[in-house]
Amino acid sequence: MLIDDSIIEGCVAGKRSAQSALYRKFSSVMLAVCLRYAQNRNEAEDILQEAFLKIFQNISSYRKEGSFEGWMKRIMINHALNYYRKNRKMPFLEDIDHVNETEIAEKDDQSADHAPVSAEKLISLIQLLPPGYRMVFNMYVFEEYSHKEISEALSISENTSKTQLLKARRMLRKKLFDLNLMKNTALSNE
Repeated sequence: MLIDDSIIEGCVAGKRSAQSALYRKFSSVMLAVCLRYAQNRNEAEDILQEAFLKIFQNISSYRKEGSFEGWMKRIMINHALNYYRKNRKMPFLEDIDHVNETEIAEKDDQSADHAPVSAEKLISLIQLLPPGYRMVFNMYVFEEYSHKEISEALSISENTSKTQLLKARRMLRKKLFDLNLMKNTALSNE
């Protein structure tokens, strides 16, 4: 999404009309990012509002290196992670000493075929993941962080990151399987 430099300059100057224009232009895209990290829409909206406040407070630090949307997205993600750290909603379950990434990829490739799922349904399934699984899954799959970067950002071991990703994928696969089973059962009963 392209942004007019005058909107950024207006935000730097503290003009409410520019802030409103920026919010209208990016709020839906950034809400989608927040929804992936939150447990529900209300939480995502809280994260969105608080992160936009941070954006407005720090917009003068944007150096026009890289995309403005990418800069905003990074603030959204960091705020979502801080939100969960602050509220202690991110338990990480068991750390397996040996998790082989090749093994994870092979197990993921063996998944059953699933019918197409809407983006909204997929986000709702991701929101059902336990917080630790959800954070690692989002960072690895959508943000393309490495396990090392995730471990540093979340203060967990790389093996815990790998374990959380493996378990998140398994849980999502089961939820997709159950969803398809329900659809097929409903179709066969018609």
